[in-house]
Amino acid sequence: MDLEELDVSVDNGSIDTVLLALTDMQGRLQGKRLHGRYFVDEVVSGGSEGCNYLLAVDVDMNTVDGYESSSWASGYGDFVMKPDFTTLRPVPWQPGTAMVLADLETTSGEPVYASPRQILKRQLDRLAAHGLTAYAGTELEFVLYKDTYEQAFDKGYRGLIPANQYNVDYSLLGTARVEPLLRRIRNEMYGAGLVPESAKGECNFGQHEIAFRYADALTAADHHVIYKNGAKEIAAQEGMALTFMAKPNEREGNSCHIHFSLRGPDGKSAMLGDGPAHLSETGQRVLAGLLATMREFSLLFAPNINSYKRYQAGSFAPTALRWGVDNRTCALRIAGHGQGMRVENRVPGGDVNPYLAIAALVAGALHGLENELELEPETPGNAYDDATADRVPTTLREAQQLWLGSDVAREAFGADVVGHYANMAQVELTAFDAAVTDWELRRGFERM
Repeated sequence: MDLEELDVSVDNGSIDTVLLALTDMQGRLQGKRLHGRYFVDEVVSGGSEGCNYLLAVDVDMNTVDGYESSSWASGYGDFVMKPDFTTLRPVPWQPGTAMVLADLETTSGEPVYASPRQILKRQLDRLAAHGLTAYAGTELEFVLYKDTYEQAFDKGYRGLIPANQYNVDYSLLGTARVEPLLRRIRNEMYGAGLVPESAKGECNFGQHEIAFRYADALTAADHHVIYKNGAKEIAAQEGMALTFMAKPNEREGNSCHIHFSLRGPDGKSAMLGDGPAHLSETGQRVLAGLLATMREFSLLFAPNINSYKRYQAGSFAPTALRWGVDNRTCALRIAGHGQGMRVENRVPGGDVNPYLAIAALVAGALHGLENELELEPETPGNAYDDATADRVPTTLREAQQLWLGSDVAREAFGADVVGHYANMAQVELTAFDAAVTDWELRRGFERM
């Protein structure tokens, strides 16, 4: 949808509401519902203001200490949400509604450094200076429950009824049980301008994946957050609930494999060549850079306490930082062939912020290119058994320390971004360290 179409739709009454949305640190859409005529007449030209605490709160929207950009000391002022009209689209699952994503500026017109969308755009600008363009696709898994979100809340998220009672991985019979919901999500995302490819069952009870066509990196991240928010809204309308959290129970976790490739000025793959695994020199250096930065950038791939519960041997979530051709035991898997060849990063979970994760991939690729890193040999066997491999961090605390100590992160993202997202991790760690879990109560209430 373009602005002229929006103006006509507002005039004829088919659109009466416009969502102006930003993506927060946790990867969630936040913003305002604006009357369509007010949006066209006023917001199109100047944007709309919002409290800058939206990039300085925890997951419960509590104000927390430690952020330089927003605090009680600075008065919790405003930033400006500037619509990016290339993202304007209808929202088929909400009647009479359109949506546009926003970039953030200070009230003096400067970019907001902690904004995830702008963090990715800065890395893409760095990449463009090398004549390269990044493409990405994200594969989000979720677990679907027959309970509503309100029922799940009232149950303390315990004893929920999964939409499937057994493993329906690739099962057409099993996925047919929830096809009305899956069909709505596919078709209504198509109506919002996304390009759905397929839906399939996964291993956990009630677990499914809907895949979308790859796009340029910024568009892929935009589509990811629109889909994630929309899928939850559609599930709620159907009296169900779904979760993208990385590890909702002791069975298989929700992954978000990110497929990543680079193209040159001619629009063709810059990674395809006649080296190992059909990689060009550029492709080898990119892959080497991704491996070299994976541990230090883990905070951007796995941002929560729960994220690290996925990394178990034999779980299809990686533990070893190795690469291999079509090898799902490695953190980095070479998939596809010819111009469709790409690297699949299997580290992120469904809770990932796509802008930050793809920014980390771009920054890692640039680290390999700019330092002409050599690629280690391919891992052809079971990477879980590789005792010599570097490992994915096992806790958020370990990832935070690696991030804070990373010279590469400071060079790529800036000290302000490193400090901001380290503080986000610290907020989560402090909250978790103070919590008494169900596990502790079960083990200690009577028997200790």
